[in-house]
Amino acid sequence: MNAEDFPTPDADIDTVTPETLKSRIDAGEDVTLLDVRMESDYDEWRIEGETVESINVPYFEFLEDEIDDEVLAQIPDDREVTVLCAKGGSSEFVAGTLAERGYDANHLEDGMNGWARIYETVEVTDYDGAGTLLQYQRPSSGCLGYFVYDDGEAAVIDPLRAFTDRYLTDADDLGVDLKYAIDTHIHADHISGARTLDALGVEGVIPEAAVDRGVTYADEVTTAADGDTFDVGDATIETVYTPGHTTGMTSYLVDDSLLATGDGLFVESVARPDLEEGDDGAPDAARMLYESLQERVLSLPDDTLVGGAHFSDAAEPADDGTYTAPVGDLVEDMDALTMDEDEFVELILSDMPPRPANYEDIIATNLGQQEADDDEAFELELGPNNCAASQESLAGD
Repeated sequence: MNAEDFPTPDADIDTVTPETLKSRIDAGEDVTLLDVRMESDYDEWRIEGETVESINVPYFEFLEDEIDDEVLAQIPDDREVTVLCAKGGSSEFVAGTLAERGYDANHLEDGMNGWARIYETVEVTDYDGAGTLLQYQRPSSGCLGYFVYDDGEAAVIDPLRAFTDRYLTDADDLGVDLKYAIDTHIHADHISGARTLDALGVEGVIPEAAVDRGVTYADEVTTAADGDTFDVGDATIETVYTPGHTTGMTSYLVDDSLLATGDGLFVESVARPDLEEGDDGAPDAARMLYESLQERVLSLPDDTLVGGAHFSDAAEPADDGTYTAPVGDLVEDMDALTMDEDEFVELILSDMPPRPANYEDIIATNLGQQEADDDEAFELELGPNNCAASQESLAGD
Protein backbone atom coordinates (compact mmCIF):
# COMPACT_ATOMS: atom_id res chain seq x y z
CA MET A 1 0.00 0.00 0.00
CA ASN A 2 1.10 3.56 -0.68
CA ALA A 3 1.09 6.17 2.07
CA GLU A 4 -1.97 7.90 0.61
CA ASP A 5 -3.92 4.61 0.61
CA PHE A 6 -4.10 4.48 4.41
CA PRO A 7 -7.19 6.05 5.98
CA THR A 8 -6.69 9.09 8.17
CA PRO A 9 -7.10 8.04 11.80
CA ASP A 10 -9.87 9.60 13.87
CA ALA A 11 -7.49 10.19 16.77
CA ASP A 12 -5.37 13.35 16.86
CA ILE A 13 -1.84 12.02 16.28
CA ASP A 14 1.28 13.96 17.19
CA THR A 15 4.17 13.93 14.74
CA VAL A 16 7.79 13.61 15.84
CA THR A 17 10.43 15.03 13.52
CA PRO A 18 13.53 12.93 12.79
CA GLU A 19 15.71 15.66 14.30
CA THR A 20 13.72 15.61 17.55
CA LEU A 21 13.97 11.84 17.77
CA LYS A 22 17.71 11.98 17.12
CA SER A 23 18.22 14.61 19.84
CA ARG A 24 16.28 12.48 22.34
CA ILE A 25 18.40 9.44 21.55
CA ASP A 26 21.61 11.51 21.77
CA ALA A 27 20.48 12.83 25.17
CA GLY A 28 20.16 9.27 26.46
CA GLU A 29 16.37 9.32 26.83
CA ASP A 30 14.54 6.00 26.82
CA VAL A 31 12.78 5.72 23.48
CA THR A 32 10.33 3.02 22.38
CA LEU A 33 9.93 2.57 18.63
CA LEU A 34 7.32 0.48 16.85
CA ASP A 35 8.65 -0.18 13.36
CA VAL A 36 5.82 -1.30 11.09
CA ARG A 37 7.87 -2.06 8.00
CA MET A 38 8.17 -5.59 6.69
CA GLU A 39 10.47 -7.86 8.69
CA SER A 40 13.05 -8.09 5.90
CA ASP A 41 13.36 -4.29 5.71
CA TYR A 42 13.58 -4.06 9.48
CA ASP A 43 16.29 -6.71 9.69
CA GLU A 44 18.38 -4.92 7.08
CA TRP A 45 18.19 -1.41 8.53
CA ARG A 46 16.61 0.17 11.59
CA ILE A 47 17.10 2.87 14.21
CA GLU A 48 19.15 1.64 17.13
CA GLY A 49 20.78 3.02 20.25
CA GLU A 50 21.66 2.11 23.82
CA THR A 51 18.41 3.57 25.14
CA VAL A 52 16.24 2.54 22.19
CA GLU A 53 13.73 -0.29 22.46
CA SER A 54 12.75 -1.30 18.93
CA ILE A 55 9.76 -3.52 18.19
CA ASN A 56 8.87 -4.81 14.73
CA VAL A 57 5.21 -5.54 13.93
CA PRO A 58 4.34 -5.13 10.21
CA TYR A 59 1.56 -2.66 9.45
CA PHE A 60 -0.75 -5.30 7.92
CA GLU A 61 -1.29 -6.71 11.42
CA PHE A 62 -3.26 -3.54 12.19
CA LEU A 63 -5.54 -3.51 9.14
CA GLU A 64 -8.32 -5.60 10.63
CA ASP A 65 -10.99 -4.03 12.83
CA GLU A 66 -10.26 -6.68 15.44
CA ILE A 67 -6.52 -6.64 16.00
CA ASP A 68 -5.14 -9.90 17.38
CA ASP A 69 -4.49 -9.75 21.13
CA GLU A 70 -1.04 -11.26 20.58
CA VAL A 71 -0.16 -8.29 18.36
CA LEU A 72 -1.28 -5.72 20.92
CA ALA A 73 0.53 -7.60 23.69
CA GLN A 74 3.86 -6.77 22.00
CA ILE A 75 3.27 -3.03 22.35
CA PRO A 76 3.92 -1.32 25.72
CA ASP A 77 0.90 0.49 27.13
CA ASP A 78 2.73 2.20 29.99
CA ARG A 79 4.84 4.67 28.01
CA GLU A 80 5.01 6.69 24.80
CA VAL A 81 5.49 4.71 21.60
CA THR A 82 6.76 6.29 18.39
CA VAL A 83 5.56 4.44 15.30
CA LEU A 84 7.64 4.57 12.15
CA CYS A 85 7.55 3.14 8.65
CA ALA A 86 9.32 3.85 5.36
CA LYS A 87 7.70 7.17 4.44
CA GLY A 88 5.23 8.10 7.17
CA GLY A 89 1.90 6.87 5.79
CA SER A 90 1.37 3.53 7.46
CA SER A 91 2.94 4.76 10.71
CA GLU A 92 0.34 7.52 11.06
CA PHE A 93 -2.42 4.99 10.46
CA VAL A 94 -1.02 2.52 13.00
CA ALA A 95 -0.40 5.25 15.58
CA GLY A 96 -4.01 6.38 15.19
CA THR A 97 -5.26 2.83 15.52
CA LEU A 98 -3.30 2.42 18.73
CA ALA A 99 -4.39 5.80 20.10
CA GLU A 100 -8.03 4.81 19.58
CA ARG A 101 -7.31 1.85 21.86
CA GLY A 102 -5.78 3.97 24.61
CA TYR A 103 -2.08 3.78 23.73
CA ASP A 104 0.18 6.84 24.01
CA ALA A 105 1.33 6.80 20.38
CA ASN A 106 2.81 9.27 17.93
CA HIS A 107 4.56 8.76 14.61
CA LEU A 108 7.84 9.68 12.93
CA GLU A 109 7.51 12.31 10.23
CA ASP A 110 8.52 10.94 6.80
CA GLY A 111 9.60 7.66 8.38
CA MET A 112 12.98 6.18 7.58
CA ASN A 113 13.23 8.46 4.55
CA GLY A 114 13.13 11.41 6.94
CA TRP A 115 15.69 9.73 9.19
CA ALA A 116 17.98 9.37 6.14
CA ARG A 117 17.87 13.15 5.58
CA ILE A 118 19.51 13.96 8.91
CA TYR A 119 22.98 15.34 8.19
CA GLU A 120 24.90 16.81 11.09
CA THR A 121 28.05 18.92 11.25
CA VAL A 122 30.65 18.58 14.02
CA GLU A 123 33.94 20.50 14.25
CA VAL A 124 37.10 18.41 14.46
CA THR A 125 38.62 20.25 17.38
CA ASP A 126 41.87 18.24 17.41
CA TYR A 127 42.64 19.35 13.85
CA ASP A 128 45.64 21.68 14.04
CA GLY A 129 46.15 22.58 10.39
CA ALA A 130 45.29 25.89 8.78
CA GLY A 131 41.65 26.92 8.88
CA THR A 132 38.77 24.92 10.32
CA LEU A 133 37.79 21.31 9.64
CA LEU A 134 34.22 20.04 9.97
CA GLN A 135 32.97 16.47 9.80
CA TYR A 136 29.58 15.72 8.24
CA GLN A 137 27.74 12.79 9.81
CA ARG A 138 24.77 10.92 8.36
CA PRO A 139 23.52 8.66 11.17
CA SER A 140 21.14 6.64 9.00
CA SER A 141 23.94 5.16 6.90
CA GLY A 142 27.09 6.09 8.80
CA CYS A 143 28.41 8.22 5.94
CA LEU A 144 31.06 10.80 6.85
CA GLY A 145 32.37 13.75 4.88
CA TYR A 146 34.80 16.61 5.56
CA PHE A 147 34.61 20.35 4.96
CA VAL A 148 37.78 22.38 5.37
CA TYR A 149 37.74 26.15 5.01
CA ASP A 150 40.28 28.93 5.36
CA ASP A 151 40.76 32.48 4.11
CA GLY A 152 37.57 32.60 2.05
CA GLU A 153 37.94 29.18 0.40
CA ALA A 154 36.62 25.69 1.15
CA ALA A 155 36.72 22.09 -0.02
CA VAL A 156 34.42 19.17 0.71
CA ILE A 157 35.70 15.59 0.71
CA ASP A 158 33.34 12.70 -0.07
CA PRO A 159 30.20 14.80 -0.66
CA LEU A 160 26.81 13.10 -1.02
CA ARG A 161 24.60 14.00 -3.95
CA ALA A 162 21.54 14.11 -1.67
CA PHE A 163 23.09 17.04 0.21
CA THR A 164 24.45 19.08 -2.69
CA ASP A 165 22.49 22.16 -1.62
CA ARG A 166 23.69 21.75 1.96
CA TYR A 167 27.36 22.18 1.05
CA LEU A 168 26.64 25.30 -0.96
CA THR A 169 24.47 26.73 1.81
CA ASP A 170 27.10 25.98 4.45
CA ALA A 171 29.76 27.68 2.34
CA ASP A 172 27.52 30.69 1.87
CA ASP A 173 26.74 30.87 5.59
CA LEU A 174 30.46 30.74 6.38
CA GLY A 175 31.24 33.40 3.79
CA VAL A 176 33.57 31.15 1.80
CA ASP A 177 33.77 29.98 -1.79
CA LEU A 178 33.41 26.22 -2.20
CA LYS A 179 36.40 25.56 -4.44
CA TYR A 180 36.72 21.74 -4.58
CA ALA A 181 34.46 18.70 -4.28
CA ILE A 182 36.80 15.73 -3.82
CA ASP A 183 36.05 12.00 -3.90
CA THR A 184 38.27 9.38 -2.30
CA HIS A 185 37.04 6.56 -4.58
CA ILE A 186 34.11 5.20 -6.55
CA HIS A 187 31.65 4.68 -3.73
CA ALA A 188 29.46 1.58 -3.48
CA ASP A 189 26.99 2.69 -0.82
CA HIS A 190 25.90 6.19 -1.80
CA ILE A 191 25.67 8.45 -4.84
CA SER A 192 28.56 10.89 -4.94
CA GLY A 193 27.95 14.62 -5.04
CA ALA A 194 31.27 15.53 -6.66
CA ARG A 195 29.93 15.43 -10.20
CA THR A 196 26.76 17.34 -9.28
CA LEU A 197 28.73 20.05 -7.53
CA ASP A 198 31.10 20.27 -10.50
CA ALA A 199 28.11 21.05 -12.72
CA LEU A 200 27.30 23.93 -10.36
CA GLY A 201 30.73 25.53 -10.66
CA VAL A 202 32.68 23.70 -7.96
CA GLU A 203 35.80 21.91 -9.23
CA GLY A 204 35.06 18.20 -9.01
CA VAL A 205 38.03 15.94 -8.22
CA ILE A 206 38.23 12.16 -8.55
CA PRO A 207 41.26 9.87 -8.13
CA GLU A 208 43.23 9.36 -11.32
CA ALA A 209 43.62 5.70 -10.32
CA ALA A 210 39.84 5.23 -10.38
CA VAL A 211 39.39 6.26 -14.02
CA ASP A 212 40.28 2.81 -15.37
CA ARG A 213 37.21 1.34 -13.68
CA GLY A 214 35.16 2.89 -16.45
CA VAL A 215 34.47 6.46 -15.36
CA THR A 216 32.61 8.08 -18.25
CA TYR A 217 33.12 11.71 -17.22
CA ALA A 218 36.85 11.81 -16.41
CA ASP A 219 37.46 14.49 -19.03
CA GLU A 220 34.91 16.76 -17.36
CA VAL A 221 36.50 16.83 -13.90
CA THR A 222 39.95 17.08 -12.35
CA THR A 223 41.81 13.85 -11.66
CA ALA A 224 44.13 13.60 -8.66
CA ALA A 225 47.32 11.53 -8.82
CA ASP A 226 49.49 10.52 -5.88
CA GLY A 227 51.32 13.60 -4.58
CA ASP A 228 49.02 16.16 -6.19
CA THR A 229 48.00 19.04 -3.93
CA PHE A 230 45.01 21.34 -3.69
CA ASP A 231 45.19 24.65 -1.84
CA VAL A 232 42.32 25.94 0.28
CA GLY A 233 43.41 29.26 1.69
CA ASP A 234 46.60 28.42 3.59
CA ALA A 235 45.58 24.76 3.99
CA THR A 236 47.01 22.16 1.60
CA ILE A 237 45.25 18.92 0.72
CA GLU A 238 47.71 16.27 -0.46
CA THR A 239 46.70 13.24 -2.52
CA VAL A 240 47.87 9.92 -1.04
CA TYR A 241 47.22 6.80 -3.14
CA THR A 242 46.02 3.99 -0.81
CA PRO A 243 44.57 1.12 -2.90
CA GLY A 244 42.99 -1.94 -1.34
CA HIS A 245 39.31 -1.30 -0.72
CA THR A 246 39.28 -0.50 -4.44
CA THR A 247 42.10 -0.19 -6.96
CA GLY A 248 41.47 3.56 -7.10
CA MET A 249 41.13 4.15 -3.36
CA THR A 250 42.84 7.45 -2.54
CA SER A 251 43.24 9.29 0.76
CA TYR A 252 43.72 13.03 1.26
CA LEU A 253 46.02 14.52 3.88
CA VAL A 254 44.49 17.79 5.05
CA ASP A 255 47.31 20.18 5.97
CA ASP A 256 49.40 17.42 7.57
CA SER A 257 46.82 17.05 10.35
CA LEU A 258 44.02 14.70 9.24
CA LEU A 259 44.10 11.91 6.67
CA ALA A 260 40.69 11.46 5.08
CA THR A 261 41.00 7.74 4.38
CA GLY A 262 37.74 7.14 2.54
CA ASP A 263 36.98 3.46 3.03
CA GLY A 264 40.57 2.39 3.64
CA LEU A 265 40.64 2.70 7.42
CA PHE A 266 37.95 3.54 9.96
CA VAL A 267 38.19 4.30 13.67
CA GLU A 268 36.76 0.86 14.45
CA SER A 269 37.76 -1.33 11.50
CA VAL A 270 39.50 -1.63 8.15
CA ALA A 271 38.06 -1.78 4.66
CA ARG A 272 36.43 -4.76 3.05
CA PRO A 273 38.30 -5.77 -0.13
CA ASP A 274 35.61 -7.46 -2.24
CA LEU A 275 33.38 -4.74 -3.69
CA GLU A 276 35.35 -4.23 -6.91
CA GLU A 277 36.65 -7.68 -7.90
CA GLY A 278 34.30 -9.88 -5.85
CA ASP A 279 35.27 -12.86 -3.73
CA ASP A 280 37.86 -14.11 -6.24
CA GLY A 281 39.78 -10.84 -6.21
CA ALA A 282 39.40 -10.14 -2.49
CA PRO A 283 42.61 -11.85 -1.32
CA ASP A 284 44.81 -9.83 -3.68
CA ALA A 285 42.97 -6.64 -2.76
CA ALA A 286 43.45 -7.44 0.93
CA ARG A 287 47.20 -7.69 0.41
CA MET A 288 47.14 -4.40 -1.46
CA LEU A 289 45.25 -2.86 1.46
CA TYR A 290 47.81 -4.22 3.94
CA GLU A 291 50.63 -2.59 2.00
CA SER A 292 48.76 0.72 1.76
CA LEU A 293 48.06 0.79 5.46
CA GLN A 294 51.56 -0.14 6.53
CA GLU A 295 53.47 2.04 4.06
CA ARG A 296 51.19 5.04 3.44
CA VAL A 297 48.93 5.44 6.49
CA LEU A 298 50.58 3.99 9.59
CA SER A 299 53.92 5.56 8.61
CA LEU A 300 52.45 9.01 9.33
CA PRO A 301 53.22 10.69 12.67
CA ASP A 302 51.29 9.14 15.56
CA ASP A 303 49.31 12.31 16.20
CA THR A 304 47.97 12.48 12.63
CA LEU A 305 44.21 12.11 12.78
CA VAL A 306 42.45 9.45 10.72
CA GLY A 307 38.96 10.19 9.47
CA GLY A 308 37.17 7.59 7.39
CA ALA A 309 34.19 7.97 5.08
CA HIS A 310 31.98 5.85 7.35
CA PHE A 311 31.28 4.80 10.89
CA SER A 312 29.27 1.87 12.19
CA ASP A 313 27.20 1.31 15.32
CA ALA A 314 30.33 -0.26 16.82
CA ALA A 315 32.34 2.96 16.48
CA GLU A 316 33.08 5.15 19.49
CA PRO A 317 33.25 8.90 18.82
CA ALA A 318 36.13 11.03 20.05
CA ASP A 319 35.65 13.56 22.84
CA ASP A 320 34.70 16.22 20.28
CA GLY A 321 31.91 14.02 18.89
CA THR A 322 33.69 13.24 15.63
CA TYR A 323 34.61 9.80 14.34
CA THR A 324 38.33 10.52 14.18
CA ALA A 325 41.33 9.09 16.01
CA PRO A 326 45.12 9.57 15.99
CA VAL A 327 47.14 7.03 14.03
CA GLY A 328 49.02 6.03 17.18
CA ASP A 329 45.81 5.27 19.07
CA LEU A 330 44.48 3.11 16.23
CA VAL A 331 47.71 1.10 16.11
CA GLU A 332 47.51 0.61 19.86
CA ASP A 333 43.83 -0.36 19.90
CA MET A 334 43.45 -2.42 16.71
CA ASP A 335 45.39 -5.69 16.54
CA ALA A 336 44.71 -5.91 12.81
CA LEU A 337 47.13 -3.04 12.26
CA THR A 338 50.06 -4.86 13.88
CA MET A 339 49.49 -8.30 12.34
CA ASP A 340 51.73 -9.76 9.67
CA GLU A 341 50.32 -9.80 6.16
CA ASP A 342 48.98 -13.37 6.15
CA GLU A 343 47.19 -12.91 9.49
CA PHE A 344 45.71 -9.62 8.32
CA VAL A 345 44.37 -11.12 5.09
CA GLU A 346 42.87 -14.09 6.90
CA LEU A 347 41.18 -11.82 9.42
CA ILE A 348 39.51 -9.41 7.04
CA LEU A 349 38.30 -12.18 4.73
CA SER A 350 36.74 -14.08 7.62
CA ASP A 351 33.81 -11.90 8.70
CA MET A 352 32.69 -9.62 5.90
CA PRO A 353 29.10 -8.40 6.23
CA PRO A 354 26.53 -8.52 3.42
CA ARG A 355 27.40 -6.22 0.55
CA PRO A 356 25.69 -2.81 0.59
CA ALA A 357 22.17 -2.75 -0.81
CA ASN A 358 22.00 -1.88 -4.52
CA TYR A 359 25.80 -1.56 -4.61
CA GLU A 360 26.10 -2.57 -8.27
CA ASP A 361 23.62 0.12 -9.38
CA ILE A 362 25.29 2.67 -7.09
CA ILE A 363 28.73 1.92 -8.52
CA ALA A 364 27.38 2.13 -12.08
CA THR A 365 25.75 5.48 -11.28
CA ASN A 366 28.93 6.83 -9.72
CA LEU A 367 30.90 5.70 -12.77
CA GLY A 368 28.41 7.56 -14.98
CA GLN A 369 27.44 4.35 -16.75
CA GLN A 370 23.79 4.69 -15.78
CA GLU A 371 21.61 7.59 -14.73
CA ALA A 372 19.35 8.11 -11.72
CA ASP A 373 17.25 11.15 -10.93
CA ASP A 374 17.40 12.63 -7.44
CA ASP A 375 14.56 10.50 -6.06
CA GLU A 376 15.98 7.31 -7.57
CA ALA A 377 19.45 8.12 -6.27
CA PHE A 378 18.11 8.71 -2.76
CA GLU A 379 16.20 5.42 -2.78
CA LEU A 380 19.25 3.50 -4.03
CA GLU A 381 21.40 4.47 -1.07
CA LEU A 382 18.93 3.88 1.77
CA GLY A 383 20.25 1.42 4.31
CA PRO A 384 23.53 0.60 6.08
CA ASN A 385 26.88 1.17 4.36
CA ASN A 386 28.57 -2.20 5.14
CA CYS A 387 31.91 -1.03 3.75
CA ALA A 388 34.02 -2.29 6.66
CA ALA A 389 35.58 -5.75 6.79
CA SER A 390 33.72 -6.73 9.96
CA GLN A 391 30.31 -6.12 11.46
CA GLU A 392 31.97 -5.88 14.87
CA SER A 393 34.56 -3.36 16.02
CA LEU A 394 38.18 -4.42 15.56
CA ALA A 395 39.31 -1.70 17.96
CA GLY A 396 40.07 -2.72 21.52
CA ASP A 397 40.57 -6.33 20.46
